[in-house]
Amino acid sequence: MAVRNYTELIAWQKAVDLVEAVYSLSSRFPREEVFGLTFQIRKAAVSVPSNIAEGQGRWNTGEFVQFLGIAHGSLREVETQTILAVRLKFVAQSDSDSVFQLTAEVGRLIQGLKKSLVLLFTAHCPLPTAHCSLLTAHFFSTRLIDLMTTVVSGTSPKTT
Repeated sequence: MAVRNYTELIAWQKAVDLVEAVYSLSSRFPREEVFGLTFQIRKAAVSVPSNIAEGQGRWNTGEFVQFLGIAHGSLREVETQTILAVRLKFVAQSDSDSVFQLTAEVGRLIQGLKKSLVLLFTAHCPLPTAHCSLLTAHFFSTRLIDLMTTVVSGTSPKTT
């Protein structure tokens, strides 16, 4: 059954659970951190399901994969900021366990979704097999659009 809405994605559902866990954890941070680590960790957490939703709402697989990459990066921010909160003794390690369990689970779900999208892309690639293989090998690269331009037009990708 095809997903019709991002809310049907288990990765998005678990990411929303992560947001709730992060808000609960960060509510215990010191008051003076409201514009510091509290703001940062909440913003990163909210970014995870938001980017999954935005990617699913895009018109093509490449953009969806790109937004999943952004969501995965935000997930790593949440992990880092949780580690910092523990090291700064804002919360106990045991209090952060649920956040770490959810970041691990959401990370696995995002990776699985990305792999599924790559397989879908490969199966429906309109280019010759050799070009599709090249695109698939570089599918997770931020230079996907440049690479596609290179393959289709024969021009060199721009360098940054």
